[in-house]
This record gives sequence, C-alpha cells and structure tokens, in this order.
Amino acid sequence: MTKAFNEAEDGFQAVRFDGRDLYLIDQRRLPLTESWLQIKDIEAVIAAIANLVVRGAPAIGITAAYGAVIAARARGSDRAGWMNDLTRLAAARPTAVNLVWAVERMRQFALERGELDADALAEEAHRIHRADIEANRAMAQAGSALIQPGSGVLTHCNTGSLATGGIGTALGVIVAGARDGRIARIYADETRPWLQGSRLTAWELARAGLDFRVIVEGAAAALMAGGAVQWVITGADRIAANGDVANKIGTYSLAVLARHHGVRMMVVAPSSTLDPAMSNGDSIEIEQREAGEIWRAAGFNTQPSGFAAWNPVFDVTPADLVDCIVTEHGVFRPPYDFSAM
Repeated sequence: MTKAFNEAEDGFQAVRFDGRDLYLIDQRRLPLTESWLQIKDIEAVIAAIANLVVRGAPAIGITAAYGAVIAARARGSDRAGWMNDLTRLAAARPTAVNLVWAVERMRQFALERGELDADALAEEAHRIHRADIEANRAMAQAGSALIQPGSGVLTHCNTGSLATGGIGTALGVIVAGARDGRIARIYADETRPWLQGSRLTAWELARAGLDFRVIVEGAAAALMAGGAVQWVITGADRIAANGDVANKIGTYSLAVLARHHGVRMMVVAPSSTLDPAMSNGDSIEIEQREAGEIWRAAGFNTQPSGFAAWNPVFDVTPADLVDCIVTEHGVFRPPYDFSAM
C-alpha cells in the first residue's frame, strides 16, 4: 500500500494487496479459523466474490479494484481482453452497487490514461481503498453522535472491517459509540442462513473487546418490546435515489418492527453505495442463491429430497421506514435528497 495501515485507526485489514497478489481472509471459515487465501488471477478474484470469501459491498468493491490490477498485469497490452475481464468481474454478484462502481472507476481510469498501465491502476485501487477507510471514520463519527448516552443498539449482518476497507459502516458507528460511552448494550442478529452476525460481527466485536449479545432474528421483536434497544443500525448494499435501501435479507422486517416499537432506524453506507440512476428500490435486482445454503445452515450436507426453499440474499426497505442515512458527507433525513453530494 502507498501508506501503512494502523489497525487502531483504520480497522482490521481483511483485504490486502502487495502490488501483485491479493490476500483475502476467508470469511467462510470464521470465527473458528483465521485462514488467508492468496489470489493470483482474475478467475480466483471472481470466484472469491461469488462464493462469499469476501462479502460486504465496500469490501467487494475494493477487491474488484485490486482484481482489475491483477487482470491488467496478466493481459499486458491486451486492452480488449482486460475489458472483457472487467465485464465478468462486474457480474460476479448483482445487487451490491459498489462492485460495478469500482470496476467502472478502474475502466475509466485506464481509458483516460490511454494505456493499460498496471502500476498506475494499482495506485488507483489504493486510492479507492484509502478513501473507504477515511469514509468509515467520518461515518463512525457522524452516526455515533446521533445516539443518546446509555442507548442499546441492534445490528444485522456484518458491516465492520470484514465488510469494508476500514473500521466499518454500521459496525464502525457502534464501535465508536461504545467507546464514547453512548452505547451501553449491543445486540447482533445471527443473520441466517450464512450467520454473518453470529460468526463475523461477533468475531469483530469480541476482537474489539466489547460486550455484546447474539440473538436469533425471531427474538428481535421481544427485544424491542422490552425496551432494550433504541436504535437499529445497519449497512446497505445499494441505496436508490429516493432513499429505498437494499440490504441483507431481514433488514426490512427489522425496520417494520422498529417503527412499531418506536425504535429508530439508521442506515450507514458510503456514497459509493448510492445509485442515483435507480429512482426507487423497485428496480433493484435481488440476488437469489441456491436453496442448499438454507439446509447446510441447518446441518444438512444435502438438500432433503422433496424440500424446496426460497433464498433471496437481500430485501428492500422503503425509505419512509428509515429515520436517517449516514454517509461520509453527513446525515441525511427524509425526504431523501442526495443531489448535493
């Protein structure tokens, strides 16, 4: 990297690049095993994104930027081949807008230079990574300032260093709020079927030395009814121009529960997650994954014969259920207007 990372300030670096090879912590094996994959070619980058070795919209975008560098080194002066690599890379997962955003930024950078310069592309990828780190810091400060001291929070999926380039989006707000004494109670949904909450968020919170509790999704209503939480804080994989939010499946139901119980809903995401071309959430493509993931989460190696399942990865939370959206540019409230950014 062009600048050394400081974990205390920048967060745990789950995506690392040495100029030639990409190193990703295999999130599928956490929390029991901290295993790193060394990735040397574009096919492996695409597979890592598609197979959830790396996940979280900002982290996927950063990984894609470094993937573009790896592809450029392999292609040499073959710009047409590199462009084809980028097309396949952008299609690795359909919902997270950061992936397409990062690929397009790398494409435009090469076009403006008029040559396929892998070293220059590496510097651009570093800038994308560093910008996300700085955005995480800004969001953590702005979001945590909204929380009254002594509050309890509930988060969903994983939005920390494993999902971003820095300290995180929603989890960055939570860590900052806890360290400032604003947050007294932290709850994390287990987040089925991949259990990102009980595996990844719990791993990050424990690593940060914070007290927390994991709950099953079905316990969220009882938790809110008992007054234990005042905020639901989540990230986002895509935000439409009107403030509709696509995020991990289950976010929509939490927003409905929060509104019923008088709990506030905060979405935290960098500006690269905003999709101004998407007028509302109705047109957001929702990734569908194979049903076997559900049965494997239940301990079955194969899908039981005759059993069917519906396995969308994301849902869309209407903007009118979101109390605020926090980006590195500040706090936005309904009716949402991001045109000034």
